[in-house]
Amino acid sequence: MTTRTNRIAFQGEFGANSDMACRDMFPQMEPLPCPTFEDAFVAVENGEADLAMIPIENTIAGRVADIHYLLPESRLHIIGEYFMPIRFQLMVLPGVSIDEIRTVHSHIHALGQCRKIMRANGWKPVVAGDTAGAAKLVAERGDRTMGALAPRLAADLYGLDIVAENVEDTENNVTRFVVLSREESIAQRLSPDELIVTTFVFNVRNIPAALYKAMGGFATNGINMTKLESYQIGGKFVATQFYADIEGHPEDAPVRRALEELRFFSEKVRILGVYKGHPMRGKLGG
Repeated sequence: MTTRTNRIAFQGEFGANSDMACRDMFPQMEPLPCPTFEDAFVAVENGEADLAMIPIENTIAGRVADIHYLLPESRLHIIGEYFMPIRFQLMVLPGVSIDEIRTVHSHIHALGQCRKIMRANGWKPVVAGDTAGAAKLVAERGDRTMGALAPRLAADLYGLDIVAENVEDTENNVTRFVVLSREESIAQRLSPDELIVTTFVFNVRNIPAALYKAMGGFATNGINMTKLESYQIGGKFVATQFYADIEGHPEDAPVRRALEELRFFSEKVRILGVYKGHPMRGKLGG
């Protein structure tokens, strides 16, 4: 990959979890905040950034739906993944006590991951564009009844006090991010035990049991499929696209045979990326 800007795009404000993921994985690069996921994609496509750090799923909240629609339609490639444990801090204006809080602002996924403390205190959840943006809003509004759920970095950036730490419902709260690039970068296995992940999307042919037949090659060739999801495209219930992650490299003989069988029963197959699996992948069971 040729670095042109040394910037990595993410959705949200400075201090968001995506910003932290950028700093953790690429400390030498400059994070570039973008209002929406689509803006982050466009920043890479237009050359404003070299890479994008995009959350794709969470162990509690599930998949980030927008990404499964944006990624197949983009010209970008997945070149890596990053797993980050998510910790939410409840933050308020300086000097505000937890008893003064009436509304708590955050990204919809963050609110969904902190339901217990919200219910226990009877706070009204208010959806914000992202976690750090909620913290910034609290700082700018100056309303003592407002709180925000955001990463610790956001409290430092926006001058807020943390009144409750690590308020997520479960400790096993992990977000998987994918790293996107304009340029395709196919990972090469350096050792036999190195984990390689291949991500692809496909549309099966309109024949009976097409999905069953398309998936048969992965079973008979012993390929571990860690994710298979379907979603409608084009606003039609009959037009279904599938997204899949498998462990293995397309050059591996078993994977090659399985992909050949998949293509036979599919109208379209597009490989989105071949990249090294993150060390946490095995620990989380895929």
